[in-house]
Amino acid sequence: MIINLFRKLLVSLSFFYKNNLELVKKKDKIILKNIQSRLDKFSQENQTLKKTHKIFRKKIMFLLRNGSLNNFLKNNFIQKMFFVHNRFFILKELNILRKDKKWKFYQRIIEEDNVGDPIRYFLYPKSSGNKINHAYHLSVLSSEFNVDLKKVNKVFEFGGGYGCMARIFSKINKKIFYACFDTNYVNLLQYYYLKQNNLNVGFKKKNNYFLMSNFYKNKIFLLKKFKNHFFIANWSLSETPIKFRERFLKIVENSKFILISFQEYFEEIDNLSYFQKLKKKLDKKFHIKILKNPYYNGNIFRRQNHYFFIGKKL
Repeated sequence: MIINLFRKLLVSLSFFYKNNLELVKKKDKIILKNIQSRLDKFSQENQTLKKTHKIFRKKIMFLLRNGSLNNFLKNNFIQKMFFVHNRFFILKELNILRKDKKWKFYQRIIEEDNVGDPIRYFLYPKSSGNKINHAYHLSVLSSEFNVDLKKVNKVFEFGGGYGCMARIFSKINKKIFYACFDTNYVNLLQYYYLKQNNLNVGFKKKNNYFLMSNFYKNKIFLLKKFKNHFFIANWSLSETPIKFRERFLKIVENSKFILISFQEYFEEIDNLSYFQKLKKKLDKKFHIKILKNPYYNGNIFRRQNHYFFIGKKL
């Protein structure tokens, strides 16, 4: 209850900026019809989900079935899982981007859309805290390993939130092939967000933005297609059971660049120990760094260290 009130207080700081939802609402009908047809075919709950995500699943399924998506980023539970808004550490990340020689590049890719009715960052309303945060993560990899993000043409993202990182890459490279693995219901949220942003998104391999939730069905395709790609997992791989992570290690090993964000502990899992062991496993093929996130250590109700696991193939 207290954390929800705190979140609402932070959101209120952006009261002066209103998104234009007229065009979003006009496209809703057709997109929501496609979502409803897929919802009817869903199987029962995925047993690999952790307790936290089982609760989230019930809430997001309700949201999808009721079709109230034009302002979904205003939902408390969506913000809790996917959307960082008016936090003061975001200003520190924004200042790092502003000081970067690539600031004009970052300035362009963090420009916010109206889709989902996002909370604009109260100290920089052209963007949102979430897009600034995602761009900052990319800048960490780019600066540490001198990576030209414009040359990235294939991305595999494990857990894509509502599609924010995919949207950012659509501004970096219009010819990108972007695959996003997530639960089937979150795939539908990504479909809504990316479709509303006029991207070629869908559940078939021919789509530029390919959404999937079944690893084994797509395993052969993934192992063939994703070589020398960019592997991204922001607080997603670290929030799944250890055995489930092992399915994706070959895709990680086949990548050229790695960007994984993780918290030190998730439920009963010691993530720092896990990623230290993974670093040793990959050290012969990659230059790997585990960096402590200097600006983010959770919220006032739960403090813990957060890290970047970044890599570049040797």
